[in-house]
Amino acid sequence: MEEEFRALLKRVRAELVSSAEFSAYERLLALVRTDTRAARDALAGVLTAPEQPLWAREIAAFVLGGKGDRRAFETLVLLLNYREPVRCATAAHALARLRDPRTGRAAAALATNPLRTAYALYPVRLLTELRAPESVPALLSTLERLLAARDHCWPVARACVEGLGVLGDRRAEAALVAAREHERLRPAAVAALARLGGPGGGRQGAGSGSST
Repeated sequence: MEEEFRALLKRVRAELVSSAEFSAYERLLALVRTDTRAARDALAGVLTAPEQPLWAREIAAFVLGGKGDRRAFETLVLLLNYREPVRCATAAHALARLRDPRTGRAAAALATNPLRTAYALYPVRLLTELRAPESVPALLSTLERLLAARDHCWPVARACVEGLGVLGDRRAEAALVAAREHERLRPAAVAALARLGGPGGGRQGAGSGSST
């Protein structure tokens, strides 16, 4: 957790521009370093208090998530679906360690939302790491939709293929065979099928596949 937290602090510090922001940043770090029940309650207060900057909520949620404090859940899910990938990555890291039973459902809802596909990469990766009951159905649903779509959103589709290989569920075989027909997904799909150990793992697609 230390390496990720240091990277978070370095990024946030680079965003600060005023003396008031630097002072608020130092006060927040003082709470983090104190690590008492009262300090945790104060960090939880940052998540719900009005007019708190996003960076303050992000630091507080990351710290609480790492300590297994479920008060961080809602903020971390919000950040998991944020427009900046670096914040999505930070939130996914903390959610994986929070171990809140709601996380799988939340990540699945974000991954399968067709209106938010551009932001689905980290929810997909989180579902793979969680190995939750929702993981395989959500990854399958997302991959099948992307394979049929005009815009395949290759990074998300590839993450689904890789995740399904890691999860090793034979329900994914047909979708992985279909993914193998796309040039940009073929290496990941072949590797995933090999991990499944099914008949599809040893066959190469006859066509050249689509790359558009």
